[in-house]
Amino acid sequence: MNKHAVHSLILEKLTVDLDIAQRAAQTAYETATHEENIAENKYDTLGLEASYLAAGQARRVEEIKQALTLCQNMPLRAYDEQRGIEIGALLGLEDENDRQQWLFLAPDGAGLKVDVVGQPVTVITPRSPLGKSLLGKFEGDEVEILVAGARQHFTVTEAK
Repeated sequence: MNKHAVHSLILEKLTVDLDIAQRAAQTAYETATHEENIAENKYDTLGLEASYLAAGQARRVEEIKQALTLCQNMPLRAYDEQRGIEIGALLGLEDENDRQQWLFLAPDGAGLKVDVVGQPVTVITPRSPLGKSLLGKFEGDEVEILVAGARQHFTVTEAK
């Protein structure tokens, strides 16, 4: 699996998500400010609800912009056996049930998924328990995290 191809797909997905969010924010803003949505009495809350939606959509746009900027500016270094796993690493992990998964450790954009030749790759960040535990680890290392009271074990099978 090619790390640069995965990175490009992540940037492409964030760009598409940003466009969708910007259009949704604009629509919500237009609804909130439309003259037909001015409250006629205290029970007429359509305009108020639309303004809350517009504010939420605007926040989402800013979050995606931040993720896109951070991912664009992230250095893509080859895996260094001396330094271990860093932000920008493409990782193959295996859980205790021998299930394989691919992760991309990014500065932002957690939860984003891209498909690389039928193989899903999930973006994680160092703010997550798994991302935090992977930083500085090496190929072959095991990590353990606690999720909802249950311990989960993973082995790093590949790092790129």
